[in-house]
Amino acid sequence: MSKRLERGLFVLAIVLTLLTTHLYITFYGPAQRVNSPVTITVEQGASFSRVAARLRSAGVIASKGRFLFAARIMGAFKNTKAGEYEFSPAMTPVTIIRMLKRGEVRQYTITVPEGWAVSDIAALLQRKGLADKDEFLARARDTALVNKLKLPGPTLEGYLFPDTYRLRKGMSATEIIEVMVRRFKAVYKKEFKRAAKKQGLEMREAVTLASIIEKETNATAERPLISSVFHNRLVKGIKLQSDPTVIYAMRAFDGNIRKKDLKVDSPYNTYRNYGLPPGPIANPGRAALSAAITPADSEYLYFVSKNNGTHYFSASYKEHTRAVNKYQKRHRTGVKRR
Repeated sequence: MSKRLERGLFVLAIVLTLLTTHLYITFYGPAQRVNSPVTITVEQGASFSRVAARLRSAGVIASKGRFLFAARIMGAFKNTKAGEYEFSPAMTPVTIIRMLKRGEVRQYTITVPEGWAVSDIAALLQRKGLADKDEFLARARDTALVNKLKLPGPTLEGYLFPDTYRLRKGMSATEIIEVMVRRFKAVYKKEFKRAAKKQGLEMREAVTLASIIEKETNATAERPLISSVFHNRLVKGIKLQSDPTVIYAMRAFDGNIRKKDLKVDSPYNTYRNYGLPPGPIANPGRAALSAAITPADSEYLYFVSKNNGTHYFSASYKEHTRAVNKYQKRHRTGVKRR
């Protein structure tokens, strides 16, 4: 082998080594070894060059030029998803680019408790910075959206299922609503519909009754009994006289129900009107939904709070009066009058 050829091969080896090193750094070289989280928001329609500049400014990548080169090779320029991301300077460019392509945005965990109304959910989402309260309320009360989601009723009250959700910033109010409605539909399956039909209840009626049961008690074991009271009253044509429906009808509630409140003129006031109110008063969970369509077998027509989280049930008004005197003698405000 001639010396010229040897030198040529030596130079080629050096060039290949440098090129390999450069490519390795370009694709796999982290900006730093510090694994500290950095939040970056990618706006809808933002150019990849702008995203790269923001990453460089935040110290997430070491070189904008090398990052753009790697992104071009990986086909990320036109596939980046908008949203809020959490990166680290210790991540490789390949990892960062893949996250942007896949839309692996930062997710926020929120829990919607059983019995919350749409207004409560809207307030929570605004506190978490995930949605505008007024916009969320407007969409939840949009009849066109309700129809699109194939649900009965003018609003989505009752159909935003209480659960723990992982949401991302940038989701629209409609997208969040659709997530919650999908969860409701996953729970309210054919067996629920069959059980409701057996009780002579359409979906909206079953959800309405479940929402009242949900607001009446936190004791899961009592829910079928509460349900039986309301079912028995409906069959006998007796007003439900449910305090939570009165509260829902009131513009403001300070924690006490007074006699004048029982006279509030609203279709939701079950002290004035017979039968179920026109729609749900909250968003019930699985246990309340199940209780609404599978009530306990009882002859109870009344129940009164025992002021310990449970209730005393009665089949006659005379027995109920004794229970009221016993349990509510010192707690006259807000007496359960069923």
